Amino acid sequence: MEIANRVILLLLLSASIGVAQNSSRGGAQEVHVGVILDLGSLVGKIAITSISLALEDFYAAHQNYSTKLVLHIRDSMSDDVGAAAQALDLLENYKVETIIGPEKSSQAIFISDLGTQSHVPIISFTATSPTLSPSSLPYFVRATLNDSAQVSCIASTINAYGWRKAVPIYEDTEYGRGIIPYLVDVLQEHNVHVPYRSVIPPSATSDQITKELYKLMTMQTRVYIVHMSSVLASTLFIKAKEVGMMEKGYVWIITDGVTNLIDSLHPSVVESMNGALGIHFYVPKSTELNNFNTRWNMRYQIDNPTDPPSKLSIFGLWSYDTIWAVAQAAEKVGLSNATFRKPISKQKSTDLGALGTSSNGPEFLKEILQSKFIGLSGRFDLSDRQLTVSTFQIINIIGKGWREIGFWTAQNGLSQRLNKSQSATIYSSLLPDLNPVIWPGESIDIPRGFEVPASGKKLRVGVRSSGYQQFIKVEKDEITGATKATGLSVDVFEEAVKILPYAVPYEYVLFGSPEDTSSGSYDDFVYQVNLKVYDIVIGDITIRYNRTFYADFTVPYTESGIAMVVPVRDSVNKNTWIFLKPLTPGMWLGSIVFFIYTGVVVLSLEFLGNNKNVRGPIPRQLGIMIFFPLFEEKEIMERFLSRIVMIVWLCFLLVVTSSYTANLTSMLTVQQLQPTVNDIQELLKSGEIVGYHRGSYVKGLLEELGFGRSKIKPYDTPDDFHNALSRGSGNGGIAALVHEVPYIKLFLAKHCEAYTMVGPIYKAAGFGYALAKGNPLLGDISKAMLNVTGGDTIIQIEKKWMGYQNDCQNVGPITGSSSLTFANFRGLFILTGAASTSSILIALIIYAYKKQHRSTKVMQNDNKQVGNNRTDGENNEPQDGNQGAVTEESVQFGAGSEQVCDSNPHISPATCNDSADIHRGEPRTVL
Repeated sequence: MEIANRVILLLLLSASIGVAQNSSRGGAQEVHVGVILDLGSLVGKIAITSISLALEDFYAAHQNYSTKLVLHIRDSMSDDVGAAAQALDLLENYKVETIIGPEKSSQAIFISDLGTQSHVPIISFTATSPTLSPSSLPYFVRATLNDSAQVSCIASTINAYGWRKAVPIYEDTEYGRGIIPYLVDVLQEHNVHVPYRSVIPPSATSDQITKELYKLMTMQTRVYIVHMSSVLASTLFIKAKEVGMMEKGYVWIITDGVTNLIDSLHPSVVESMNGALGIHFYVPKSTELNNFNTRWNMRYQIDNPTDPPSKLSIFGLWSYDTIWAVAQAAEKVGLSNATFRKPISKQKSTDLGALGTSSNGPEFLKEILQSKFIGLSGRFDLSDRQLTVSTFQIINIIGKGWREIGFWTAQNGLSQRLNKSQSATIYSSLLPDLNPVIWPGESIDIPRGFEVPASGKKLRVGVRSSGYQQFIKVEKDEITGATKATGLSVDVFEEAVKILPYAVPYEYVLFGSPEDTSSGSYDDFVYQVNLKVYDIVIGDITIRYNRTFYADFTVPYTESGIAMVVPVRDSVNKNTWIFLKPLTPGMWLGSIVFFIYTGVVVLSLEFLGNNKNVRGPIPRQLGIMIFFPLFEEKEIMERFLSRIVMIVWLCFLLVVTSSYTANLTSMLTVQQLQPTVNDIQELLKSGEIVGYHRGSYVKGLLEELGFGRSKIKPYDTPDDFHNALSRGSGNGGIAALVHEVPYIKLFLAKHCEAYTMVGPIYKAAGFGYALAKGNPLLGDISKAMLNVTGGDTIIQIEKKWMGYQNDCQNVGPITGSSSLTFANFRGLFILTGAASTSSILIALIIYAYKKQHRSTKVMQNDNKQVGNNRTDGENNEPQDGNQGAVTEESVQFGAGSEQVCDSNPHISPATCNDSADIHRGEPRTVL
């Protein structure tokens, strides 16, 4: 019955297309074109309706053309052999100049070989498999996109939501298999692992599909990429909904082979896809497209009266534009004298070698490849033998329809809006640049992308004993045989697992033997996750660059770095001259200089003030100069400026002496410990022997630094380290222990008083856990560990296993009391120096001013005396020369100044009073 319906449909289509062709182009040159499609498929029905409308529209717009296309439509019946037979018939009996189709990629491979042999272009708008290469099939033209064009969009979407594993589900056909190599490569570039590939035969029954879905449910990965025909995909999603795989936590991404037909699928199928994401070819909206869509719906109902209404898809638009491209190329070539040359052969006509070759085929192909125009599907350009990568629309299937959540372009990556000007975006799993999505189960929370199935195996956690059992200690239960692990590393892991938002059952699996801490290196231990022996390994495992090649690491949970442990010694030699050590030589020198300077300033100030106590022989003045800075004697100092200088100096002296006393007390009573070695280069130069923990990568580091093998000794336990360090390098021990910082802190917690840590001398990433490459647990465990190490939990864990090792004063750099330097008291030196200098300058200015004032008075008195002598001469009263020569200066410094002032009326009373005061030695306040 179905075959009969196809035959009737084919006759009706041929009749309608033939009538349209004859009525519009009765006198034009005919160009025979073959069309091979599966007329019973949804794509075939949509394409045939678009092709008939394309012929009508093209020749209605180009009535003056001298050529017309004559279509010969054939039904492949969805069979590869049938499609090949139809192609042979068209080439042999109808001498077609080109063949449009076939629909499937598997059919296109053989038919394209026929086109190459006969020089007839084969144009397919549905064969999307990347295995159809134009380089090997020179007469094959893909009027659609290569499936590999959408893999970057898929990978970007997965990366945007932070998923790290994905399982492709594809049909076992040329179309299904062709995309997988390209998809896997691009996913790996985005650090997305493909742990499994689900292959569905095109003839699979519902039970077979259900069985495969149950198998997927037992795996951790919950992100699926579906690439198959719409018929097989419909069955897959209906069964997925039945088994509960369209619920919360699952992620489904559908390629464009299905989503390009989403509007034409049955509503029940669309409902079963609710929450899925789809890659959809974006078609720009236009008035022409809207008008054509209306006409197409009407014609489709006429062509398929018994079928339910369908909607125009991108395949219908590509078939429409393909007819326009072929019709334009036929008009340019002409094809009026087209011939098929038969090869000389005696074989039967059914032999492939008997196929003729088209004389105009190469030129016809050239014109088709030069077709460039804006069609209903957008930019239609076949210059690369296929349509170029354009814009993909990312959709979210909801209810019986879908909604847009974003776009993808090769230039801008993912974006919410198509015309958003931006460079390629770097996405995070927390904030993808897309509109909100309603996921399966009507959830708005972004799925994690994986789950630990309840029926699946437990997480295999690899453990091994450590030389430091505070980090991890492994024991084997003699009765049950179960492995038990304890320690800081174990507690951090267990606390992190508790924080995970889902249950993760796990079991500890022993590496080596519980007692042997040196059974295999840590590199071998970590490599077990790459061999799939363990899912994760925990313990005191250092995150190293070379280990990242075969394992992924969580964030570190300890401090990082490599340092040295060396013995300490008292840095202060308490000898006879220890009283000099509180001050540096510079401080001593500065204090002495300012001591002398202050004494000179005070002596000068008193001398300028005519203080008789500072006059006398030089030894006396030196004694006074030393006396002034040490003792404040108001009876000796008469000037106000001198007392200011002394107050500032005594403040300076008080601070310095107090600091000196405190520092000297500290040196005499507190032990000042310093490391015996401050730098690893000292060990290299002196040829000392150093130690390391047996099995640690530190050995290789020491060799890289230049230590010979004879200068490196391995040890196993902290007690071994203590014994070797206490003996020293010269007595069969070691001068220093080179170890990782977490171990050193643990060692110093027990041996705090005798050793100290120097460094770190080398940077390391700290301790972490190793997982297999691509393990989806990595991100969640790392986040949980950050929660543990960032709060009070890690403090309590460290106290439990390590005690209060941070109380050790020797952890980290040692700092003791040091000598006081000149820089420590720079401010005081500046203050006392400024006070002394300014005071002496003020005193000099006052002294100069008084001296100038005195000289002026003497000159005035001399002039007055001369005037009096002249008056006496005129009055003939001779005066004694010595009496007339008495001046104020002689009065001031003469021994009998009081009698002179009383007997000489020419001396001013003020001068006599000043001189009398000086003579009597009565004190006067002066600056």
